[in-house]
Amino acid sequence: MMSEHSGLNLTADKLAIASAFGRAATHYDKHAQLQRDVVEKLLQKLPPCLIGVSILDVGCGTGYLTQKLIERGATVTALDLSEKMLEQARRRCQDSASYCVGDAESLPFADADFDYVVSSLALQWCNDLSVPATELLRVCKSGGEVLFSTLADGSLFELKEAWKCVDHYPHVKEFISDKAINIALAQANGNCYQVDSITMTYWYDSAFSLMKDLKGIGATQLDGRSQGLTKRSTLMQVEQAYQSLFQDDLKLPATYRVCLGLIKK
Repeated sequence: MMSEHSGLNLTADKLAIASAFGRAATHYDKHAQLQRDVVEKLLQKLPPCLIGVSILDVGCGTGYLTQKLIERGATVTALDLSEKMLEQARRRCQDSASYCVGDAESLPFADADFDYVVSSLALQWCNDLSVPATELLRVCKSGGEVLFSTLADGSLFELKEAWKCVDHYPHVKEFISDKAINIALAQANGNCYQVDSITMTYWYDSAFSLMKDLKGIGATQLDGRSQGLTKRSTLMQVEQAYQSLFQDDLKLPATYRVCLGLIKK
């Protein structure tokens, strides 16, 4: 039987990312409140009626955005690095969309194939934002738009600071700066672009709960456990540091900086 990534030229990092999200696919939606909330922000930038409009959803995950686009009348192609994520998208959207395993940095479509290309909270897994931005533009028709969301520098700073109290290893992913986002979009060579930045804060009973959510969506590279199993005693130290630094009315904040980008072709 062929691997779900047969024909894809993926780096070891990309294979690890695909595997992590694949393992999380069946329980992803239980932990994905941020992802749903960001989709709603992205949808505000699209027309309410998309009848007759073709859209590519890059990094579709379990298909929440795909479903919302279908409800507006769009013809949607859902693409993800993980076949198991696509299986969940199929369960959600049935035959109302087309499905494709693929990489945002090397899309398996011809130039100018879609009226819109959208991607929500997927591009932060790419090392150089200009590469997927260029690809998304390539498959977008002239006069069309690329809409995306990505996490930016400052996201999960509380978790990062708590880990610094425990050791000096990099446990939380370094997110792209606003300046680097603007440079990447300029390099993508669209006609024009704009970026809006929003801050979204979620409240938890414990740092364990936050890390459980991150693990639940497959984002193990965000919560300090990507380097192997972490001792419970170490996690207790992180918990204590998080509470000491950031506890507010017995709750712990987790802050995300989300950039919403629009590129016109």
